[in-house]
This record gives sequence, C-alpha cells and structure tokens, in this order.
Amino acid sequence: MAKEVKVKVPKTTVKTSVPYQPDYQPLEERIEEVIVSDGPLVRYSDTELNEFKELIKKKLNNAKSELTYLQGLITRKDHLGGEAESRYMTMEDGTVSMEREQLGQMAGRQITYIDHLEKALIRIENKTYGICRVTGKLIEKARLMAVPHATLSLEAKMSMKK
Repeated sequence: MAKEVKVKVPKTTVKTSVPYQPDYQPLEERIEEVIVSDGPLVRYSDTELNEFKELIKKKLNNAKSELTYLQGLITRKDHLGGEAESRYMTMEDGTVSMEREQLGQMAGRQITYIDHLEKALIRIENKTYGICRVTGKLIEKARLMAVPHATLSLEAKMSMKK
C-alpha cells in the first residue's frame, strides 16, 4: 500500500501585476474609423479596368493551358493505352514517383493561381479591383501589371512581413 504524501502548495501573490486590458475595438468602430480617416474611396477607371481584364484573361488562358499540359504529363500513357512506366519495373520507379509528385505540386500551384486570377476578374466586375484589402488605398498600377491578382499594396505587404 502506497503511503500518502501531503504536498504543500506555496502561496502565490504578485504585487506588481497589471490588469489585462486588450486593445480590442469592436468591428463597427474600426470600420467607422477607416471610413472617416480615408475619406472617399478612389478606384481605377473603366478603361483601366478593361486593360487589366484583358491582361488577366491572357494570363488565365496561359495558366489553363499549362495546367492541361501538367495534367497530361501526370497521366501520360504509352502507345498501347496503358501507363508507360508500368510495363517495365526498374530501379527508376522511385524517380518516376518523385517526378509525378513534383508535377502534382506544380499542378496544385497552377490551380491556385487560376483561382486567384478568376477572383481578380470578379473584383473587376464589382469595380473593387486594385484596392488594397488592408489599407483601402489604390494598389500601384505597375504592381498590378506585374502581379494582376494582387490584393495588397506593397506598403501592406511589407508591414505584414515585419
């Protein structure tokens, strides 16, 4: 039979404690604050939005054709209709699996990219394209030409990395 051991818990009192006061503001107050401080919302003109729309559609078509190509590589068949690698088992089976996995990852990234481009087209239709989702300011045109699916200005992007 185990002997009962009494444990004495030390008394803990801290005289230097500071009451917890979070910086939380209700959402309604934050939205009002943003609207008041930023003033009227500026957006790109319809001609500029059409220019971005054409750029995005071109990139979207290229991305979809590349995805089709990658999917073809992943599921490639030999001239008899079966999988080319399954006919001959060799030491390179691991390499084939690794190659397929890499192709699958590339296809996954391409699908994500296509999704971002399609969402950018929706923002163009809603006339909210090019507005930073953090600061509410207009994203630079040069940035949108380079990264047409961007939703953050460089200012907001850099502040997130810190």
